[in-house]
Amino acid sequence: MNLYVHRYTEGSRVFLGIHGWGGDHREFAPLAARAPSDARLLSVDLPGYGRSPLPADWTLRGVGATLGATLAGEGGGTIIGFCSGAILALLAAQARPEAIRRIVMIDPFGYVPFYFRLFTWGALGRFFYRWAFVGAVGRAVVNRTLRRRQRAEADFTAAFERVNHDVTLEYLRRFARLGRLEQFANLRAPMAIAYGEHTFRAVRRSVERMRRLWPTARAECLAGVGHLPMARGADALRRLVFEEVPATPRAAVY
Repeated sequence: MNLYVHRYTEGSRVFLGIHGWGGDHREFAPLAARAPSDARLLSVDLPGYGRSPLPADWTLRGVGATLGATLAGEGGGTIIGFCSGAILALLAAQARPEAIRRIVMIDPFGYVPFYFRLFTWGALGRFFYRWAFVGAVGRAVVNRTLRRRQRAEADFTAAFERVNHDVTLEYLRRFARLGRLEQFANLRAPMAIAYGEHTFRAVRRSVERMRRLWPTARAECLAGVGHLPMARGADALRRLVFEEVPATPRAAVY
């Protein structure tokens, strides 16, 4: 499985970024601009996104294994998953635990909430998806609706102007079928979780579940930040991602 890997910085400590559902490797550019000199920050285009081709036959576990192998090829390091990319980071850690020294999850969706799951309901779901994400009018409506679910000014659907919609819909279907977070309970790599103060309820619930599964994980709330934290929350993320600080007392999640 071929992946495009963008090398933002070079250094001795390796970090591999995995973008979210509608993104690509460029989501990590704000973090790369703040990377310390000893960090080697890489970011991929997932299969079917950006410059990466979509294999003829693939699974999410296969993608996770490829991500783990990519990090292993760099000598191992920290894997960073944003949004749904957090699940792929966990899959990578299961596939290649020897290569994963630390797992960082940024505003993670640990499950597919109902307002996205409805797009997976056969032909009707495909119709709703295309109305919501393919046309400018539908994207504007979805953007306003999603803003009500988390308090931040952001254009959530802008990235869908340039994606392969067959690919994004197929990823959504596969995420919806993957199962519960408890399947990753055996992971032992140190973990850190960052989530926006004004993010989606589904993200906050995901963080709650993750803290129950991994009580030693460090969780940090990014003040004033919604679901797109790479720009407004980049300074706080820099400290969390690049500095392996001791765990702090459990953060409150509402």
